[in-house]
Amino acid sequence: MMETNVAQADKTPAVSKRRKRNSGRLFGMAWTLSPVTFWLVLFFVFPLLFILFISFATRGLYGGVEYTFTLENYTRFFDPLYLKILWDSLVIAGFTTALCLVFGYPFAYIIARAPKKYRSFLLMLVIVPFWTNSLVRTYAWIVLLRTEGVINIVLMKFGIISEPLAMLYNHGAVMVGLTYTLLPFMILPLYASIEQLDRSLLEASSDLGAKPWQTFTKVTLPLTMPGVVAGALLTFIPTLGLFFIPDLMGGSKSLLIGNLIKNQFLTARDWPFGSAASMILMILTLIFILIYLRVGGNKKGIEVL
Repeated sequence: MMETNVAQADKTPAVSKRRKRNSGRLFGMAWTLSPVTFWLVLFFVFPLLFILFISFATRGLYGGVEYTFTLENYTRFFDPLYLKILWDSLVIAGFTTALCLVFGYPFAYIIARAPKKYRSFLLMLVIVPFWTNSLVRTYAWIVLLRTEGVINIVLMKFGIISEPLAMLYNHGAVMVGLTYTLLPFMILPLYASIEQLDRSLLEASSDLGAKPWQTFTKVTLPLTMPGVVAGALLTFIPTLGLFFIPDLMGGSKSLLIGNLIKNQFLTARDWPFGSAASMILMILTLIFILIYLRVGGNKKGIEVL
């Protein structure tokens, strides 16, 4: 009994030192993370709470905000007109994500399988568009696609067409602009996932008699699905919020949810309804993320983000 008490007495200082050491580490981590926490609270949490608060307010007679609680802003969003805008936004976002995947996967695969001395250069080609403002690049597409644009002029000069093609101010032009802008966000996660792929598995599949397309569908694609999921998230979600590309390349024929929210804040001066639309869009975004993680059955996809 006495030996047990002595052993406990010997362990007590060690335990107290360990606790002090752990508390010191926790305090150090908290102090290190305090600037980031302050930044997030000040520029993310507070604005989000403000938007949530405004969404339950009422629009004033002259465009101001009257702080009278109401649910009308949310019920108003379920009008068929706004539901159609939301549906068009989801369809265009889905097609844009699919186009980015179709064009981005081969490019990411080529980069990941290229010799190491060329990978940095190829990745730089993917990142180069970020060096130029996306608004300037959108205007460059307008110069190419408009009726008097470069493409129509070249096609008419070689006699391929007899009159200019209407390639601008429609949903197709919007998807072209969105795909061009968001393609790097699909390529980079795919590259990170494909680069980690074990080549011995591909060789084993080939040795077992599998054809190239069978190897791709049965081995390559399932193992790189985390990159596909991450790239789809990074492409689909921003597509719903971008408004300047539909404004410039879609004109009045392409009114998406991002344009609706922007117009409510800047043109109609209906901040409560714009805030409600923003909250609904945010809730839908969270739902889509949960669906990707649950239905996809692979939560590792979020790690690529």
